[in-house]
Amino acid sequence: MLDGLISYQIRPLIPFPIQIALHTHTLKPCHFSLKGKTPPKPIHLRLPPPKYDQTHQPRPQTNTQDDGIPIEDVKIIAKFKTKHNYIRVVEVSRRADHPFAGSRLLLLDSPGNIHSISFLFKLLTNTYFDVFATLPPIIPPGPIGILGFGAGSTARLILELYPESIVHGWELDPSVVEVGREFFGLGKLEKQYPERLYIYIGNALKASIKNGFSGILVDLFSKGSLIPELQDPNTWQMLKKNLRKDGRIMVNVGGSCVEAEDSRRDGKMVMEETLKAMHKVFGEKLHVLSLGNRKDDSSLALTGELPDLEVWKKALPRSLKFYVDMWEPFLG
Repeated sequence: MLDGLISYQIRPLIPFPIQIALHTHTLKPCHFSLKGKTPPKPIHLRLPPPKYDQTHQPRPQTNTQDDGIPIEDVKIIAKFKTKHNYIRVVEVSRRADHPFAGSRLLLLDSPGNIHSISFLFKLLTNTYFDVFATLPPIIPPGPIGILGFGAGSTARLILELYPESIVHGWELDPSVVEVGREFFGLGKLEKQYPERLYIYIGNALKASIKNGFSGILVDLFSKGSLIPELQDPNTWQMLKKNLRKDGRIMVNVGGSCVEAEDSRRDGKMVMEETLKAMHKVFGEKLHVLSLGNRKDDSSLALTGELPDLEVWKKALPRSLKFYVDMWEPFLG
């Protein structure tokens, strides 16, 4: 039983019509701007530097995430407001000399933080979604919960990389799921995996399934900030109770590169408060992985004792193995 939540199998009506825009968008991730325009407010998504095989010759110099995208290579393809979000879908041209080239990005708040990303011709994203995709090998068999489903970036990775995986995702805003179906291939994913992917509309903190989750992925932001409930140890105690034996939780805890609509919700401060709340529940069984050029740019947290790293690496695709060595104990 799913504690009163109904599996979301029908397409919802969007409260406000999607407006197709033909003009371009001023896109600026953290330390990342469009060339030729006055810098707009930032879009905050910190990515780790790419890992190249040391036996290969160095690749030619190309733009990094910190470099700007020419405005003619970026456009908004959907924009509308709902009760919960300011939804925009941004498309980056394949011609752009940038790691986001050929991608679609989902923005859900006024500052423009990225909540989902997909590429036309590749699965991995070189973002924290890829770190989420390293969880399945270190949890017991069973369902995985995604709290903060977005347009399905994490679900796609897990379903494609792990044929035995079953994903249950919770999203508060039905229009976000609809946008995922329309612009991010979520509808195709649902048809491809009807027995492995279940999406529910509702409060993710009330997510529950019979016998509990083997793993939970938490990616819960509102108005550009981690939701306040995640700074409360009681929330983590509740989520812990929803785990099966030896289950784990992996969390996007944000960082200084996340800009909130409320300036008092400083990204680094909220990240630290969230980790402290988790530490009160999980104690020494809490580890942190930092992305970005600075340690506090963007981080993820993992509960449970750190597994055998070599065994973990062997169970992962080659391009995800390097994340395993990036985890460090949280020292409080």
